[in-house]
Amino acid sequence: MKKSTAFLSSLILLVCVNFLFVSCEKKEEEPVVQKKIIQVGEEEVQPYNEAVYKTREQRGEEQKYLSTDFSEIKKPSWDEFTQYFHHTPVRQHRTGTCWCFSTTSFLESELKRLGKGEVKLSEMFTVYWEYVEKARYFIQNKGDMHLGQGSEHNAVTTRMKKYGIVPAESYTGLLAEETEHDHSQLFRELRNYLMFCKEDEYWDEEKAVEYTKSILNKYMGKPPEVVQVDGRSITPQEYLENVLQLPLDDYVNFMSTKSVPFYTQAEYKVPDNWWHSDVYYNVPLDVFYEAILGGLKKGYTVALGGDVSEPGKSGEDDLAIIPSYDIPLELINQDSREFRFYNRTTFDDHAIHAVGYTEFDGREWFLIKDSGRSAHMGELVGYYLFRDDYIRLKMLSFMIHKDAVSEILLEFEKTE
Repeated sequence: MKKSTAFLSSLILLVCVNFLFVSCEKKEEEPVVQKKIIQVGEEEVQPYNEAVYKTREQRGEEQKYLSTDFSEIKKPSWDEFTQYFHHTPVRQHRTGTCWCFSTTSFLESELKRLGKGEVKLSEMFTVYWEYVEKARYFIQNKGDMHLGQGSEHNAVTTRMKKYGIVPAESYTGLLAEETEHDHSQLFRELRNYLMFCKEDEYWDEEKAVEYTKSILNKYMGKPPEVVQVDGRSITPQEYLENVLQLPLDDYVNFMSTKSVPFYTQAEYKVPDNWWHSDVYYNVPLDVFYEAILGGLKKGYTVALGGDVSEPGKSGEDDLAIIPSYDIPLELINQDSREFRFYNRTTFDDHAIHAVGYTEFDGREWFLIKDSGRSAHMGELVGYYLFRDDYIRLKMLSFMIHKDAVSEILLEFEKTE
């Protein structure tokens, strides 16, 4: 009995000691995830964005590319934007003609703003004549030019002044069996022909232009010499001047670079400005940015050109931002922008159309209509949401109606 009692007492003591040991043991706490904040002095600047690699399939191969976690980016919803009239986005497909799609969209918005109605214009009519003018310039300058599919916003207004314009249904630039634009073979043949002219020093401008037209007609079809409007036949020039009455001389182009004096007009020195247009109004970055935002706030849309080959731009997420691992917003200024333009990490590679704006979570956002492939990867088919930092650092030029920037233009008059 004593033995049993002693055994029972020992067992109870062992259980109590074990209980005390377990209950006093430090429990493992759940890790607390804290978002990193970039701080300058005592001021919190913005959330930290981590650089990450993602994979995508391109031309049948899996490729890695640098990106960021866009799920952490606070962004406005579609209905929070103040928007202005524009037609549904149209894809440029396999062509380097974003300059024409964006500017044509911009001019369509202008027609609506000016009370001319909701008119859809032909992008490819202008593209056709741009190719012709490139061939002409190539022959005139004995091949001394950048020869590519790209161009700038003011090429559209320049071609319209000479050749007019037609409604979209009057000229698609597609052959009967085609549904998508593809200028790869067209441009290859045109380039080969012009290089042949250069190598053989064949500088007959009239014959070269006619042969260029024959190449274009084969791949795009011949553009109309007359169109039917309201039951009557008129030329593309008459359609522009008498029907649309679009004030093409009222559209101005801006840039922001320290390579030339501010408040002077100068050449925008990028390859796609192949004819060396020097009508660009050069202004400081803060003026450049405020002109874009201010124009939108006044009811104007803006045609933009700049760099879209950035880790902070994602078609799947409909977003374009500057990740903090590139440069924080507070450090984006004239010099940081200039450095990237100088070393070509910022490049003039795409043209787009800003059709709306909003303020959200202390930041300014822009609704961007885009004809490029990546804009059709996300939920906002044909659109991007650009944050203010992306506009400041990566947009290099823009076109707008002169009335939207009248005060800025007055500053140029003072320096003449």
